[in-house]
Amino acid sequence: MPRVGILALIQESNTFLPGATTFDHFRQDLILTGEDVRQHFATAHHEVRGFFDGLALVAIDAVPIFAARALPFGTIEASAFEKLVQMMLDELNSAGHLDGLLVAPHGATVAESHPDADGYWLTQVRKAVGPQIPIIGTLDPHGNLSREMVAATDALMSYRTNPHVDQEQRGREAAELMVRTLRGEVTPVQAACFPPMVINIERQCTAEAPLDEVVAQFETTRQQANVLSASLMLGFPYADVAEMGASALVVTNGNPALAQSLANQLGAMMWSRRRGLAGSFISVEEAVMQAQSLPAPICMLDMGDNVGGGSPGNGTWLAHELFRQKVGPSFICLYDPTAVMQADAVGVGARTRLTVGGKTDQLHGSPFQAAFVVKFVGDGRFSETEVRHGGFTGFDQGHTAIVETDDGLLTVMLTTRRTPPFSLRQLTAFGLDPNSFRVLVAKGVNAPLAAYQPVCPTILRVNTQGVTMADVTQLPYNHRRNPMYPFEAGTLWNP
Repeated sequence: MPRVGILALIQESNTFLPGATTFDHFRQDLILTGEDVRQHFATAHHEVRGFFDGLALVAIDAVPIFAARALPFGTIEASAFEKLVQMMLDELNSAGHLDGLLVAPHGATVAESHPDADGYWLTQVRKAVGPQIPIIGTLDPHGNLSREMVAATDALMSYRTNPHVDQEQRGREAAELMVRTLRGEVTPVQAACFPPMVINIERQCTAEAPLDEVVAQFETTRQQANVLSASLMLGFPYADVAEMGASALVVTNGNPALAQSLANQLGAMMWSRRRGLAGSFISVEEAVMQAQSLPAPICMLDMGDNVGGGSPGNGTWLAHELFRQKVGPSFICLYDPTAVMQADAVGVGARTRLTVGGKTDQLHGSPFQAAFVVKFVGDGRFSETEVRHGGFTGFDQGHTAIVETDDGLLTVMLTTRRTPPFSLRQLTAFGLDPNSFRVLVAKGVNAPLAAYQPVCPTILRVNTQGVTMADVTQLPYNHRRNPMYPFEAGTLWNP
């Protein structure tokens, strides 16, 4: 029976954050080896589960080897990254004979010692197994594709949806391609195109115009003869690396020239639409003014404090403006361990004055002060059964408090662990009804939509300040390509 190993190392690294991602960040989230990998992902809506399920359909032995993941945060410390890669390689070397490898890099991982962290660890894996073993994997479309990643693997394919609700399907697709490869039915080869452009995160929802037209062109390419896969890489603008930007990746059956030609065509198509993909921004004040009359509940997306992009999760720009304009009732979740302790100390039902959020830096707003009534204090774990962005099913936001201003206009959930707003269970598990609020602030851009769109007739993406601000021309890049659109508006390029 052929044996296929399974590896995953996933982290989205925001290099504009002053803090670094440490080994403990991974340990607090996920570091698994051997059969623990299979057990952990057995019920997750994740590509690793798709790997296992796809191989289980045929007579191929899935060999779980290593999986590590940390919540998006800063650049990974050099020592932590080296330790993780060495753990992976040690487990790989102990796995015995393998006929293939299914891998799950993120694509936007940055380490202090290796800016193209995914390209580095994939290259080390390739060196460990040799040139003959097929390596096939998945990518988050928010990755910044590199030539090293392409060279180290036989085939990579990104999720097709944003919000990412097709991760498990892409894992199955990768496994099916591995099966066909091992049977000798196909010989995957791949090529990429790297137009010097950014697709603004405000325009990265795959179901919305104008990106939906770009997505449709990739689907047309997938239907062509000898094409095995075509992937749109949206890019991750919050990693200040040379690879930052959008790209196109095509996998064909044994035809590298066709793969490059089609990738170039897709890159040129993306480039031709660059102006429409540059983003449109609504200010905090304007968004809150609109919220006074638009159909509710309104999901107000705090783009500058996008937890899924590594932000601190305690931005207060919207809290201040909602309170100033008396728009409510409104809900916001803030990462603030100190405020949780203070609410816990006074107890449920007590009235107390709290200073919440805004404690990382002034970029994310000043702390919000008000008199609050403590409505809840307790364990912050909850679970999600539906397919949501990221494939998460279990969440732990640590010790949690819910407080409400005296006038009932603002309800604040305070957590001791940063938690992305990927599930409405973040509210309903603690007795909060999303339909009872006029405004629900979600610290994200597109990822929360899978959970919030079913209950929110109005979506507003707000151009808040922060380390994930949507207007990327304001970010202090030092390592990006130059020239690059929209930073240099007159950039010229031909594939």
